[in-house]
Amino acid sequence: MLKERPPSRVGIIRGVTLPPVRAAGVLVTLLLTLFLSGCLYTGREEGRIAVSYREEVSRVQSAVDDFYQEEGLLPILNADRATPRFEKFRIDLDKLNKKGYLDDIPAVAFEKGGSAYFLLLDEERSPTVKVMDLVTVQAVNDVQRKVNLYRSVNNEELPAAGERYPDLYKIDGNKAGTENQKLTSVYSGVAMDFIMDKTGVVYADYAFDIMSAIDKTGVQPAPDEDLRSLLLGSSWFVPVKSLPYYWVGGQPVPRASSEEQGAE
Repeated sequence: MLKERPPSRVGIIRGVTLPPVRAAGVLVTLLLTLFLSGCLYTGREEGRIAVSYREEVSRVQSAVDDFYQEEGLLPILNADRATPRFEKFRIDLDKLNKKGYLDDIPAVAFEKGGSAYFLLLDEERSPTVKVMDLVTVQAVNDVQRKVNLYRSVNNEELPAAGERYPDLYKIDGNKAGTENQKLTSVYSGVAMDFIMDKTGVVYADYAFDIMSAIDKTGVQPAPDEDLRSLLLGSSWFVPVKSLPYYWVGGQPVPRASSEEQGAE
């Protein structure tokens, strides 16, 4: 049993009373130590705290498995056919909690004020719990709104800054007013670019993260392989707001298509 600590007082260390000047010095030293410890904390990248989802994903996966085995159906919320693949099958955490399959809803979940949705992938063969980062979703949506606004007042002209990939364009931040809009990758912690197709739909560019995964694993991608599977296999996160990527000319290239506008 832990003993109750006596009330702390500035100038008192292990029962020794320090002179006011020394007490102030000790306090400054302690504050500096705490400050430097915070700066050196390796879990912080680009001002965002990296959260370990391992335990939470494992808990939700166990709850989903038990629910499916006993109830005969998956605990997912309704979604229409137009919902993109990596946003579609949201897990009904509230149902899992109320029915006793989940002791409590994860603190990182949107339902508890967090910044993530828990999703199911491969729902027909092997339902697998993954996480959708809502910070990424919000950033892309913010840029989308500004692109839409620019088009509405410029005769449907796109705020393009040149073609980045075939039929995909970089966004001119000065035109669209997005020059200060930043996005950090949940996979690598590096800054990501925004790209848009010829209809003005905005996506996050995961080319760097996919290339990093290829370099790390040493795999030789097949020409018809959607390279986003490499990200799914190495992380809890889904590449939300993305297009399919394929190996072209020795690099991952997103393909502008209607694939992500509906269910796969």
